[in-house]
Amino acid sequence: MSENKLEEILHRGIYGTPETLPEERRLFLGTISERVYLALTTNQIRKQGIYKEAEEIMRNNRDVHMYINGTLNYPSYSNYVQFANKHSVPFTIVSDNQDSPIGIVLSTSKALDKQGELFIKDEDFKLK
Repeated sequence: MSENKLEEILHRGIYGTPETLPEERRLFLGTISERVYLALTTNQIRKQGIYKEAEEIMRNNRDVHMYINGTLNYPSYSNYVQFANKHSVPFTIVSDNQDSPIGIVLSTSKALDKQGELFIKDEDFKLK
């Protein structure tokens, strides 16, 4: 076994497998931007109702997965969970103690060929 290979194995054993784009993963609740259909801020999630764009994505894409910020209380995102259940969209509540301004991320497991915005920029849109 080469010395470089041995060092790599020891490094992974001590520090774990290196993560790609850690800052981006913290922001997007564990996924990366190239996989994101739509991201909504915590302020937007607290708004009553559900965004039409989120409804369309959950209704029209079979590969969508919803990530929910675990710092939010259930009543603020319950309408999204109910809609996701109605359309068989799996979801994960991310509670890794990371402070993210993002409340919900709708994403897929592979890179998207998307040229639009990841966010809905309205009066409730605010990133720290």
